[in-house]
Amino acid sequence: MSEIKKNSRNTENAPKSPFSTQTVAFSHYNNFSAQLPVDPKTGEIVSSDIKEQAEQCLKNIQAIVESIGHVMDDAVKLTVFLKNISDVEAVDEVYKTFFKSDLPTRTTVAIEALSLEGALIQIDALISNGEGTTPQKALDLVKVTRNTEKAPKSLHAQTVAFSHYNNISAQLPLDPQSGKIVAGGVEAQTEQCLENIKAILESIGHVMNDVVKTTIFLKDLSDANAVSEVLAKFFPNYVPARTIVNASALPMDALVQIDVAVSHGDGTPPQLPEDTRFLVIEANNTENAPKSPYSHTVAYSHYNHISGQLPLVPENNQIVGSGIKEQAAQCLNNIKAIVESIDHKMDDIVKINIQLKNVADITAVNEIYTSFFSGDLPARTVIGVSTIPMDALIQVDAVVSNSEGTPA
Repeated sequence: MSEIKKNSRNTENAPKSPFSTQTVAFSHYNNFSAQLPVDPKTGEIVSSDIKEQAEQCLKNIQAIVESIGHVMDDAVKLTVFLKNISDVEAVDEVYKTFFKSDLPTRTTVAIEALSLEGALIQIDALISNGEGTTPQKALDLVKVTRNTEKAPKSLHAQTVAFSHYNNISAQLPLDPQSGKIVAGGVEAQTEQCLENIKAILESIGHVMNDVVKTTIFLKDLSDANAVSEVLAKFFPNYVPARTIVNASALPMDALVQIDVAVSHGDGTPPQLPEDTRFLVIEANNTENAPKSPYSHTVAYSHYNHISGQLPLVPENNQIVGSGIKEQAAQCLNNIKAIVESIDHKMDDIVKINIQLKNVADITAVNEIYTSFFSGDLPARTVIGVSTIPMDALIQVDAVVSNSEGTPA
């Protein structure tokens, strides 16, 4: 295969940042930087009203989408970060007006802080890219939206498949029949989240081992070990890449919410199932990055998914120091070690997600961050959380291009 090229693009019609690219296309997906409620002309937050802020975030996404020849209905997944979880209904009123057909999959979570003071909301997006990136030939790939009665239904789609990935809406611990949170503690809630994911996967002819990445949103980070024990029952022989995020609140006052990315070997039309259904999931670990109970990176088709990296020294699995710059450098060095272990480089990264205990540390992080890249910077999302595992100041995960693909 010829080397597929990453395509980084910006438009004047959406806010620009010197530390990220608005959208990075690779293969059949466009990866967007999270959009804040900023007017691109003034560089200021539009107002203090949640509906107006939500509208501006979506207008910024729409401007980027249209600048690359796409429409909002090409969105396959949106993630909505809120300061106040009670704002979700007001956001939904605005949100659905931006789409003409089935709504994309979605994850909604309240976090401690956003990267701009006064912002109540931030939205990032994953957009289909039927034309592919050079030298792929354009294909009118079809977005396939599906739901099952065996998992909770909501405003947004349960799963949207495009090309070789299924994008699943984050699942809450809801009983599909009653639509209510299941009784019991975090173990029972985690099991229900995973049963809902399993039901969605089975409804589209997939299994849990087709999951390539899990993101666990927890209201109480001390529940992480209990959640991991339940996860082990659902993934006994293979553990996907994983990131844990501390949420200040989750919809319906849940204790846990689970988001997954899923392989889709059969592809979406007009891809031929007999050409693609045997693509292999490749999980890799390296001694040069901190050990963890889950995979460092899972490759599938044209993407590598990197687990959230803490500022741990690989030799002893201890936090590197007390300063944010030192910790940021260690997180990025760990990602670099993983990326290089699979014969890639940092400039192959298409999306970076950063969690900060103190969101004001982003200025110091940026001084370190740019030194790890020599080409166009990836798309990026930054959030503030009240706690990070091991009391770290920062955690970073990444999505990396995989031009060689995975073998059949």
